[in-house]
Amino acid sequence: MTEFYMKKNVYYIIIFLMNTHTFKGGIHPEEMKELSNGCAIVSVFPESKTVTIPVTMGGAPNEPLVKVGDLVARGQKIAASDKFMSAPVHASIAGKVKKIQNCLVTGNMNVPCIVIEADESGRTEFMEPLDPFKSDREKVLERIREAGIVGQGGASFPAHVKFNPPEDKEIEYVLVNAAECEPYLTCDERTMQETPGRLIDGLAIVLNLTGAAGIIALEDNKAYIKPILEKEIIEKGYADDIEVMLVKTKYPQGSEKFIVSACLGVEIPSGKLPADAGAIISNVGTLCAVSDAFRLGMPVVDRVLTISGGAVEKPCNIKVPVGTLVSDLIPSVFTLKENAAAKIISGGPMMGFAMPSVEFPVAKGTSGVTFLTEKETYLVDEDQCISCGACIDACPMHLSPVLMIRELEADNTTKAKKFGLMDCIECGCCSYVCPANIRLVQRIRMGKGIVRAQMAAERAKQNSCGGDKK
Repeated sequence: MTEFYMKKNVYYIIIFLMNTHTFKGGIHPEEMKELSNGCAIVSVFPESKTVTIPVTMGGAPNEPLVKVGDLVARGQKIAASDKFMSAPVHASIAGKVKKIQNCLVTGNMNVPCIVIEADESGRTEFMEPLDPFKSDREKVLERIREAGIVGQGGASFPAHVKFNPPEDKEIEYVLVNAAECEPYLTCDERTMQETPGRLIDGLAIVLNLTGAAGIIALEDNKAYIKPILEKEIIEKGYADDIEVMLVKTKYPQGSEKFIVSACLGVEIPSGKLPADAGAIISNVGTLCAVSDAFRLGMPVVDRVLTISGGAVEKPCNIKVPVGTLVSDLIPSVFTLKENAAAKIISGGPMMGFAMPSVEFPVAKGTSGVTFLTEKETYLVDEDQCISCGACIDACPMHLSPVLMIRELEADNTTKAKKFGLMDCIECGCCSYVCPANIRLVQRIRMGKGIVRAQMAAERAKQNSCGGDKK
């Protein structure tokens, strides 16, 4: 392992001496979990009996494997790529392909989607169940890839790549991000409460694949789930391999760098990944999908998510076919208070994406849809920066947002990068605490876009020069 990281026996000494599992910085936004954490997960179907499935939902771009008019079965592969960094996409319902067209998705992009209208056949095309503990490493990784499993925490990184780090990375721990630190969202909490066996089984499969130990990082506002998970761990015989660790309830505790910091007592330096610290981070839903892929042969065709916010009449946790349009859940599944929704967010209010309407599909990485009232959104005008430094104190990455913004306003991206522009994780802590209500994250995102465009232009220039020399 890289020399600036301490070995595992030292991690626990540090954590014991600190007597806490957390990280420096961060904020404590109002949790709002009580709106939905008492609501059991309910399986629902789109009212139109139609799904709009993005062709690519993580990794390299896929190409459709079907055409308009084709009949497909639930679980059938409908889009794929031969690139290693890719994850195939499967039909989430049985029916007929009606259209292949660009549609609005999370992030406000228009991307190719396959529109399928359900028929009455109920046909399925799952893989054969596979014993992961009697299969070789390559077969296990291939099953994870064929199931189209990506990170369900939001980033949608292909799981078969994450679980297969380079040979020079010594993986000692698989850390389960069970923090669910975003306000309002409770789908992971309900999943652990209702089906803990799937989580523990999926984690055990990954531990067997990597030869690592497991730590489930659970925020202490969900401490009641700890005995539920520990009971399952003991009953399945994994008491020596898996530990449930309570971490402090603080945002953004669920970010991978802070899970490592809280659980292992080390900080991942700029430009490094959890694998450099001997860790792999995986989300609750991702590991449940791993279990389903082996035990049921089922690819990722459903998604559990939370519908919440002050504008929702009855917040809920639901399981829907991937590709379900949010608009198809209103009013059959949930209703909105009249003229109350001031903002629609795909995800949670801190790191989610504001959407112009409910005409977008639930994807593999959709953890929730949050409907905020005007009071909840703090829609106020920006004031002048007063140089109070609140954003610096709150930044969990130990950056200086105010200095980055000043340099960006001066068109000095070089200095903005020196202040950590590209290290920002866009968690929103700075914007949350800013007394001037400055949209810091929005400006940082724009600054990153400028830098990336500059880098792309520089690469194109170098390639052009290289071509001329030839």
